Amino acid sequence: MRAGLGPCIIFGALLELTLPGVAQAANCPQFFAGDTPPAVLSESQRIGTVMLCNDGYAVLVSERTKGPLWSAEDLTEENVAIARKTQRNGSFQPDERLPRTMRALLTDYRSSGYDRGHLTPSGDEPGATAQDQSFLLSNIVPQTAELNRGAWEGVESAVRGWAEQEGEIFVVTGPGYDPDHIQKTIGKSHIPVPAVTWKAVYDPAGPGTGAYVCLNTSNPTCKITSVAMLTQLVNIDPFPSLPASLKDHVSAMPPVRQSPYALAHRPNGQKLLKEWGTKAAQKALKALVRALRP
Repeated sequence: MRAGLGPCIIFGALLELTLPGVAQAANCPQFFAGDTPPAVLSESQRIGTVMLCNDGYAVLVSERTKGPLWSAEDLTEENVAIARKTQRNGSFQPDERLPRTMRALLTDYRSSGYDRGHLTPSGDEPGATAQDQSFLLSNIVPQTAELNRGAWEGVESAVRGWAEQEGEIFVVTGPGYDPDHIQKTIGKSHIPVPAVTWKAVYDPAGPGTGAYVCLNTSNPTCKITSVAMLTQLVNIDPFPSLPASLKDHVSAMPPVRQSPYALAHRPNGQKLLKEWGTKAAQKALKALVRALRP
């Protein structure tokens, strides 16, 4: 599960660190559309970040959030088939390749009231080692149980189905925080709770792009939007190598599939409207909500 020795890459900060098991970004361009990693557009967000390469995905970790800003993968039909045949035995672990100041701990999530939500899911990862790596806390953000076991699982399932249909897609997943300030944190490490989690997809065969954005609440719902609109919302461009014209339009994306948990805990319409109408949700989803409102 651990790679060999290698230097870390810090964007926006001249920090000279040598971390065990951290691969050069140049060593895993295969996870990115056009061999170009997602672009963090906010200079303040870029400070104190490090990119890590794993067997099946790459992730950008932030010292500020002690968690991922994005996780990227090249999801293929073959990978999904292998993942389905692989018994899931992974257990969550802190990523010891990171310095303590950047590392989330298991105790941060204990009794927090939040699930440990994967960005790149274990169900995408081909083989036991790759699946184990998906359980590193550098690939995890706090999610409500209702989102993690419900709508988010449905998004992951829909995206896997897309990969099976098209053969290959590029996927970038990340958290979205309140644009003004982070209010809710968990654990002694003060891990921030995202307002939303999102998953952007590029289908080279289409070609086409699109993104799912899900509220991280007790009554979560997900909306489909363009990659361009997502970029405005979270200040991260998942696919900087693609032309703007391709990111302005939304592909015919598969609907979010209903997980057994979601079906058993389906909220009523009034609760959903209440969640989307809260001040925090409106602030976090400012441009997105306005664009999608009928």
